[in-house]
Amino acid sequence: MTGRIQHGGGIDAAAAAFGVLRADWLDLSTGINPVPYPAEPLDPAVLNRLPDAGLESGLRAAAAAYYGAPDAGHVVPAPGSQALIQWLPRLVPLARVAVVGPTYAEHAACWSSAGHTVTEVADLQSVPADAAVVVVVNPNNPDGRTVNPDVLLAQARNRLIVVDEAFADVVPDISLAARTGAANLIVMRSAGKFFGLAGLRLGFALAAPPLATSIRDALGPWAVSGPAAVIGMQALSDETWAARTRTRLAADASRLDALLAGAGLRVVGGTSLYRLVDIADAQELYDHLGRVGILVRRFDGRPTWLRFGLPGDETGFARLAAALTDWRQPVAASASGSG
Repeated sequence: MTGRIQHGGGIDAAAAAFGVLRADWLDLSTGINPVPYPAEPLDPAVLNRLPDAGLESGLRAAAAAYYGAPDAGHVVPAPGSQALIQWLPRLVPLARVAVVGPTYAEHAACWSSAGHTVTEVADLQSVPADAAVVVVVNPNNPDGRTVNPDVLLAQARNRLIVVDEAFADVVPDISLAARTGAANLIVMRSAGKFFGLAGLRLGFALAAPPLATSIRDALGPWAVSGPAAVIGMQALSDETWAARTRTRLAADASRLDALLAGAGLRVVGGTSLYRLVDIADAQELYDHLGRVGILVRRFDGRPTWLRFGLPGDETGFARLAAALTDWRQPVAASASGSG
C-alpha cells in the first residue's frame, strides 16, 4: 500500500517524463534543507566495524540534549523517521486510530496496513471518542499548520498520541520533546529535513522508558549505521550552526514568498523549509517547471496544491525566478495582444 504513495524527490521519474537529464534538475520537491550540515570526514574505521554501545550512547545523549528530552533513556535512534512510522503501528494493539489531516500520507497508510481502523479528521476537536491513538504532524506537512503543545499533551491523558515533529527544528518552541516523560506520548524527530541529511537515514523516537524500550527492542541491534551515528552526533551538537541555519532559512523563505507572490501565486501555508501554494492551474505550472528541469511537489488528492522547497543558492533562486517569469509572460502577451 505504501509503495503507491507519491513522495517528493522523484528525480529519475521526472527526468524520464520531461526528457531533462538527471544532473540538470533543480529539486524543490522535498522540503529538505538544500544547504546540508557540513559533516567532518569520517574515520574509515567507522565503515569497517559494527556500531558499538558507546557510539549509540553518545548519539542518544546528543539527541536528548538537542531536542530537550528528559534524558538519553527517552531517546531511540532509528534508520529514519519513516522506519518509525512503519514500525509503531505494529507495536500497538489493534484499535481505532485518528490521523489529523490532510498530512503526510504514510501515517494513515501504515496504521491501516497493520490492521488498525483509521479515520482522518480535520482537527483534534473531531477525534472520535473511541479513538485509542491520535497521530498529529506538528508542524503539519504540507500546510505548516501548528498545534499548541499543551493542547496536544492533553490528548495523551486517555489515549496514545503520536506527534511527528519532522519539521519542528525551525519552530522548536512547539516541540513536546521536553515533555516525553508523560505516559502515552511518542514524539518522532528527523535529522533529514533541517540538517539536510536525508540520505543519512537518521531519525529518533522520544518517549518515556517503557515505550522507548518497546520501540528499541522492535528495531533490534545496530538500527543506526556507524556513519549515521557519528555524523548525527556532530550535527546535533553544533548549536551555532543550528541557530545560524534557522536565521538563513527564515530569510530564504521570505525571499521565496516574494518570488511566488510576484508570479501571482497565493501562498496558503508552509514552514521556513517549504511553501504551499493553491492555484487553479497547478498542473499547468507543474508541467511548465518540469520542462525547464525544476521539480516541485504536487498532490494527487489536492490538485490545486503545489509545494515549493527552497533553492539552495543564488543560481537556484535566479533559475526559479526566470521560470516563473516565463510562465506568466504568455498571459501578459495574450492580454496586450487582445487590445
